[in-house]
Amino acid sequence: MQQISLTTLLEAGCHFGHKLDRWHPKASVFIYGPKEGIHIIDLAKTRDGLNSAANYIKQLAQDGKSVLVVATKRQAKGVVADKAKEAGVFYLTNRWIGGFLTNFEEVKKNIEKLNKMKKEEESGEWNKFPKHERIELEKEMRKLEIVYGGVKDLLKLPDCVYIVDIRKEYNAVKEARRRGIPIVAIVDTNSDPNQVDYVIPANDDAVGSIKLITDYILDSYKEGKGMREKKEAEGKRTPEEMAKEMENAGMENAKIKSEEKVDKLEKVKEKEAVEIKDKKIKVKKRGRPKKAK
Repeated sequence: MQQISLTTLLEAGCHFGHKLDRWHPKASVFIYGPKEGIHIIDLAKTRDGLNSAANYIKQLAQDGKSVLVVATKRQAKGVVADKAKEAGVFYLTNRWIGGFLTNFEEVKKNIEKLNKMKKEEESGEWNKFPKHERIELEKEMRKLEIVYGGVKDLLKLPDCVYIVDIRKEYNAVKEARRRGIPIVAIVDTNSDPNQVDYVIPANDDAVGSIKLITDYILDSYKEGKGMREKKEAEGKRTPEEMAKEMENAGMENAKIKSEEKVDKLEKVKEKEAVEIKDKKIKVKKRGRPKKAK
């Protein structure tokens, strides 16, 4: 993927931190300086952190690993959920579910319940119930869908968690650290970067900043996923397909060699023709009679 320029980061407002009195001392490592009462983030460090995180996420996708996106703040919900769906990653954007990581087996029961209800509804099994019971079942399913819809296919703990605001998602950070799950996160000037494995120093409040960084991270996942799928498709070729491909490759090589041979012969013939012509000219010169004195 093409790297994001400092200008693009600047235009998205990624450099705006929080007011001076709301800063976290450990965030000083990526603060450029104060301006008009707020801290300005060093965008060179934003770019470095973003590239490092994107490379890590891409490798996870190539290895077939899963990513859980957590972004429940109002300005992040919509843009993050849409991009997560597009990239094919799991996401929680309604609210953080307590114990989601530390007590996953219990949480998974609700996910299984949602999937079971969806299957029953689609198969028409609910049609045998009275109308008022169907309405209650639909309400319950909708509630579960709102909370668990983005993780309904998650069968085990995620291999990585991507978080938009680590202060707001403090419980998600705490649970991920307890379970030893790597964290990739947007970290603003009011947060402790030491809580995160892959720090992306940036404004975690502006929609433009959140969208730009999240899009870049999840596009990296899509790219890695595409590379893995291509590799898997190549590995699933049948012996007949491989034999045909080798045959075609052999025919192509033979054709190239034949063309090279013809080209070589033509060059030899041209050379011989030139040599014969030169000899004839020399013979004529030698055979020309001398003029009488």
